[in-house]
Amino acid sequence: MLYLAPMEDVTDPAFRLLCKRFGADRVYSEFINADALVRDVSAATRKLTISDAERPVAIQIYGRDAESMAEAARIVEQARPDFIDINFGCPVKKVAGKGAGAGLLRDVPRMLDITRAVVNAVHTPVTAKTRLGWNSDEIIIVDLAEALQDCGIQELAIHGRTRAQMYTGEADWTLIGEVKNNPRMHIPIIGNGDVTTPERAKECFDRYSVDAIMIGRATFGCPWIFEDIKNYLQPATCNLQPRTMQWCVSILKDHVERSIEWIGDERKGIVHSRRHFANSPVFKGLYDFKQTRIALLRAETKAEVFAIMDDIVARWSSPAN
Repeated sequence: MLYLAPMEDVTDPAFRLLCKRFGADRVYSEFINADALVRDVSAATRKLTISDAERPVAIQIYGRDAESMAEAARIVEQARPDFIDINFGCPVKKVAGKGAGAGLLRDVPRMLDITRAVVNAVHTPVTAKTRLGWNSDEIIIVDLAEALQDCGIQELAIHGRTRAQMYTGEADWTLIGEVKNNPRMHIPIIGNGDVTTPERAKECFDRYSVDAIMIGRATFGCPWIFEDIKNYLQPATCNLQPRTMQWCVSILKDHVERSIEWIGDERKGIVHSRRHFANSPVFKGLYDFKQTRIALLRAETKAEVFAIMDDIVARWSSPAN
């Protein structure tokens, strides 16, 4: 099983549906501030938008107060997601620094109170996502996983880094495997961190026996990674043709159009898509590409973006390049 990780400003409906098209078995919303949801802030309630085409889909919430998290979960349940996910892993200062997300790794009793409150507030299955611990001196994931399971969560996703690491260094999958192979654990364990190739995905499944792999940043500009991994894992059923630059660019164009439609503004939709241009493997390693890349990231209309992309295909996809 392959899941699209929840990512702020990334996993909106436009991108979720694109990843679903290429085989993501579950997709997650952007994370939603529980307090904002309770206050009916439009930016938060807009993130509750899901469609049947993307199921199974999880909506993720975060906060530091059990009462508001429970109320937020009840609001989320009205949107009819397949899962309600609790964010105990976001490391950024504006979240963790305020005692939410990964900040709760330093206040486990509060984390467990929040988990119990959310589980008891709804009928929808509740899952959670967290990290190994606050830092290398406070690795608590093995005991924490048991405690979260005892609170009633149905699945646990583990990012193989501490909060202190943020997104640097290497994800430690040995600890994810330790949780999965703990005989006291009976809920599914989802591994997350540094899965960027089909080969690495297979290694993680084989070596650590996780029930699913969650993929985050490797999807930027590459939503077809789910299909590539599945075809690698099951080569006997693979009939995939080699990816051409023209085909890949057509998918990036599709994402631009979906983003514009979702946001309702051409320029904002393009700006929203830029992280995918900047990180897409399609454009990495192209000779003398710097100025073209700058032009691509500065373009503000769909016509400009598409014209530059067409020029890239014409210039760099020939055998001579």
